[in-house]
Amino acid sequence: MGNAWVSTRVGLVLLTLCACGCQRTSAASNAGANRGRNSGGGGAAPVVVATVTSRDVPVDIEAIGNVEATNTIAVRSQVTGTVVATHFTEGDLVRAGQVLFTIDTRPYLAALHQAEATQTRDEALEAQADAQLARDRAQATYTRLTAQHNAELLERGIVSKDAYDQATAAADAADALVNADAASVQSARAQLDAQLAAVDNAKVALGYTEIISPLNGRSGAILVKTGNLATANTTELTTIAQVEPVYLTFSVPASRLPAIQQSMHGARLTVTASPEAGAGEGVVGSLAFVDNAVDPTTDTIKLKAQFPNADGQLWPGEFVRVALRLGMLNGAVVAPAQALQTGQNGQFVFVVTADQTVEQRAVTTGERAGQDVVVQSGLAPGESVVTEGQLRLEPGSRVQVGEAAGERGSGRGSSPGNSGSGGGQRRQTASPAH
Repeated sequence: MGNAWVSTRVGLVLLTLCACGCQRTSAASNAGANRGRNSGGGGAAPVVVATVTSRDVPVDIEAIGNVEATNTIAVRSQVTGTVVATHFTEGDLVRAGQVLFTIDTRPYLAALHQAEATQTRDEALEAQADAQLARDRAQATYTRLTAQHNAELLERGIVSKDAYDQATAAADAADALVNADAASVQSARAQLDAQLAAVDNAKVALGYTEIISPLNGRSGAILVKTGNLATANTTELTTIAQVEPVYLTFSVPASRLPAIQQSMHGARLTVTASPEAGAGEGVVGSLAFVDNAVDPTTDTIKLKAQFPNADGQLWPGEFVRVALRLGMLNGAVVAPAQALQTGQNGQFVFVVTADQTVEQRAVTTGERAGQDVVVQSGLAPGESVVTEGQLRLEPGSRVQVGEAAGERGSGRGSSPGNSGSGGGQRRQTASPAH
């Protein structure tokens, strides 16, 4: 039994030594494989690259704007009455002077006829007063001549003093009557003038029974249907919005104001408006207004652009994407924005060299141009930069260039090289490896 026990112990020791040797061999193999991948061996990292180009890049300020009608009118009736006819359809383009509604004319026709009849009466009264004045004036002239004749007869003793006094009194009474007639004529003329004004007012009121459009524009909803009562200066019947031209109001950061002011010297800046959904082509207008103060709560400046809008693409109240064109950068170096990474020392990209390794290079960027960005320093046209797969890389890593996931017609997750693409790449905060 002692020999058997010793043999068993020796066997266990030998097995333990063999297991340790195998583990050391496996660890050495793994370490060698890792060194092979890091030193540019067969384990090249799959990446997607893009070529740096040189082209003219527009300098735009992008914002979201709101379309405003040039003028909006609330159409109300200026007389009270029943709406008897509507002469347009909701949403129609209407012209200035076009009849929109008709109010019941019968009360206003009757008022006009009554005013005209009163005018005729007052004209007759004025003529009567004029005739009375003329008659009394002639009578006064006769009595004054009689009084003068009696004065001569009194000097010669032909008539008595009493007869002379009676003639003089009659002449004075005739003069007073003439003055009264003249006042009556003035009163009759004033009354006639007032009645002429009443006739004009009745005509104006009758004219208000046809409600016309004050401007060219697009009509809104009909708020009062035929048969309903419209109250003067209170009831809103519809609205008319002038949509040719229209204004587009938007705000930009106040820090861009100096560049805008500089670009405005000697040139009219163009503004492009595009629908939020991205459907349809953009509409081109021009900058028409820069506010005189910066909004201190948002640190933005309000701008307003004018668009002819002859084709009616822009609707009041609509929100659209706005691009204010400040100028052009000629021959700018452009790279995909997806290639940019952010590290402790700023932005950088991975540049693929001729030996299929990558070089980490710091860059300085400028304006955005759609999915691309202007590179002010650090890159040259023709160089290749990594746009997908950056999370696997460090300076000197060997890479295998492949196609983008979209070009292969499959999802991004179908390729191991895409594990570091998209928004995750742009949020990466890696620093250069040591």
